[in-house]
Amino acid sequence: MAKFIIEREIPGAGRLSAQELRAISQKSCAVLNQLGPAIKWHESYVTGDKVYCVYTAPNEEMIRASEGYLDRANLRERVHIERGKALEVMPRLDDTFDLLFIDAVKEEYSRYLDLGLARLRVGGVVIVDNLLWGGRVAVEKQDEESSTTALRSFNQYFVTHHQLRAEVLPVGDGLGYAVKVR
Repeated sequence: MAKFIIEREIPGAGRLSAQELRAISQKSCAVLNQLGPAIKWHESYVTGDKVYCVYTAPNEEMIRASEGYLDRANLRERVHIERGKALEVMPRLDDTFDLLFIDAVKEEYSRYLDLGLARLRVGGVVIVDNLLWGGRVAVEKQDEESSTTALRSFNQYFVTHHQLRAEVLPVGDGLGYAVKVR
């Protein structure tokens, strides 16, 4: 399934509180949810005056439908949709991010982090979801899923990354929190 990025122009987005960003995110997710279960939000990036939302959609028809919902929400003129896989689109983005939120294909977490760090300002925040993966990352098994192995490797990479001051918090299914220090 192809990944897409919605770019929303929101003046002062980088200075918004967590509660204000959550409200903006809920509005975006509500629009995507109206499109049905085939559309799935993955992560968002916040810059000075923009919010980028990464989501998957099965085809161009779904993208056109999402544009219609954006029109109805009076957001279409403030949104730029990048067509393509997020890992291919992200390097083409010019803005600097204030916040990097990762919740995607677990085997791709390291690539999202690397691409996002290139755009994240020093002092910017990284939040990563599902790092404890139901406790599976703590128990090694012979026949484990690739996502579990990938998360175990990512967690080590994340908490020892030279550009970050990072921790994995036992909140929900494991929440990674970091600040870019260099």
